[in-house]
Amino acid sequence: MTRTGTRRVRVGGLVLGGGEPVRVQSMLKTPAHDLAAIQDQTARLRAAGCEIVRLAVPDEAAARLLPEVVAEAGVPIVADIHFNHRLALASIEAGVAKVRINPGNLGGEKRLAQVAEAAGNSGTAIRVGVNAGSLEKDLLARYGATPAAMVESAVRWTRFLDRIGFDQLVLSVKASGVPETIEAYLRLAREVDCPLHLGITEAGTTVTGTIRSAVGIGSILASGVGDTIRVSLAGDPMDEVRVGYEILKALHLRERGPTIIACPSCGRCDIDLVGLATEVERRLSDLGTPLRIAVMGCEVNGPGEAREADIGIAGGKETGLIFRNGKVVAKVKEKELMNALLAELGLPNADSEPGPAGGAQDPA
Repeated sequence: MTRTGTRRVRVGGLVLGGGEPVRVQSMLKTPAHDLAAIQDQTARLRAAGCEIVRLAVPDEAAARLLPEVVAEAGVPIVADIHFNHRLALASIEAGVAKVRINPGNLGGEKRLAQVAEAAGNSGTAIRVGVNAGSLEKDLLARYGATPAAMVESAVRWTRFLDRIGFDQLVLSVKASGVPETIEAYLRLAREVDCPLHLGITEAGTTVTGTIRSAVGIGSILASGVGDTIRVSLAGDPMDEVRVGYEILKALHLRERGPTIIACPSCGRCDIDLVGLATEVERRLSDLGTPLRIAVMGCEVNGPGEAREADIGIAGGKETGLIFRNGKVVAKVKEKELMNALLAELGLPNADSEPGPAGGAQDPA
């Protein structure tokens, strides 16, 4: 697909926009004042492939932790600020890579200008995050909480920041409604050249939130729009990262970790295909190397799909064939399939203690 061209914005050691890969973000779920928990969850997110980590900075006590958080993070840290521009200034002084603000609740142009001046002097990016639930009063009166209102808000603040000479700007226009969010982003992309941060706000729990995020974020990305994403789930932030990469992999925008191709099973299947596919996904969840792995249950789809994969299983009568790059490398009994697959990948077998299954990062 052809991606919409945007300006380049530096966020720590990464660049957003300008044709760079779509980056995956998440947000910490820890208490704002628990430094040990913040550092532990940040490390776990980094190991899962998260490229940018955001955390809430609700007060001065949380801001005082930021220098240590930044020093140990190993990924760019974004300070999430609401209502108090002084917390944005303190976060910039602490060395965060980006501050996320909503001018609708920050206090107007004067305070935004103070934040922009500090950010410009420090090389800190700003994300103006417009949400349907916190729009300016004049826009609500004119449009209601609609895509038109969100876009006009984002354009308004972009033009103001451009006038005062600040261009290291990322934008988002999130709503909890999927069609409204899609419309807002596609309209905004026609109005500005800033990198766009995609997400469905308050998407829901892991299952429903994953579906709504995949539909919303995926639709926008498929239109060529978007430079960084965050899947907002009421659950483990590691799931946000996994789902984010799966969305990007489905659109061939990023390759990280295995893609599991599994048939849904039917009456022709003579092995425990569902159990096997679930175990394959669990055992390989930490594998960073991009691979296409097929787990197929019978002769209808099995051989063809397995041959197209880097490695795969095609089931038979209580047995299975292991394929690698289109060639059969083993025929084993059903109970040995998992171990045979892992052996071909050079990983510990299923009877060993679980451990990291690789971790190589993708070159994108």
